[in-house]
Amino acid sequence: MKTITLIAAAAENNALGKDNDLLWHLPDDFKRFKTLTTGHSIIMGRKTFESFKKPLPNRKHIIITRDKKYTTDFDDCFIVHSLDAALKMTEKETSVFIIGGGEIYALGLEEANKIELTRVHDSFKADAFFPEIDAENWEITQEEYHPKDEKHQYDFTYISYIRKR
Repeated sequence: MKTITLIAAAAENNALGKDNDLLWHLPDDFKRFKTLTTGHSIIMGRKTFESFKKPLPNRKHIIITRDKKYTTDFDDCFIVHSLDAALKMTEKETSVFIIGGGEIYALGLEEANKIELTRVHDSFKADAFFPEIDAENWEITQEEYHPKDEKHQYDFTYISYIRKR
C-alpha cells in the first residue's frame, strides 16, 4: 500500500506561516524533514515552492497551481493543476509527502494515510493554517517532546499519526 504523508510544523492554533514564510526556526525539525523526505516526491502548492531559494536536493518536486501558464526551469520540478494529477505522477512510488501549504494540506488530508506533525507549543498570527486533525479518523502512534534550548526558541513535539481503518 502506498503511504501518502502530510508533513508539517504547526503551532497550537494550527498556524503554519505568514506572508509565505515560516513563523519559527527549528533546526532539528528541518533535519527531520530532510531525513524523512529525501529520495521521495514532495507535493506542494506554488507559494510553498516559491518560498524556497532553490529546489530541495534529492527530491522530485510536484508543484500544484491553478495558473495554466506557470513554468519552472529547475530540473526535477513538475507542474500540475490538481492534487489528483500530482498523485497520479507518483503512482509507482511507495511513499510520497505532501509538504504544504494550507490549501494543499486541506486537500491532502482526504488522501493521506499518515501525518508527521511537529507541534510547536505556542500560538501565532498567521495567514496559512494546518487543517484540524479529527481524533475519530487519526491515531497517534508516536510522540517525542523537545524542550526549547539555545537553538530552538520554542518547545515542540514530533507527533506521528496513522489513519484509523
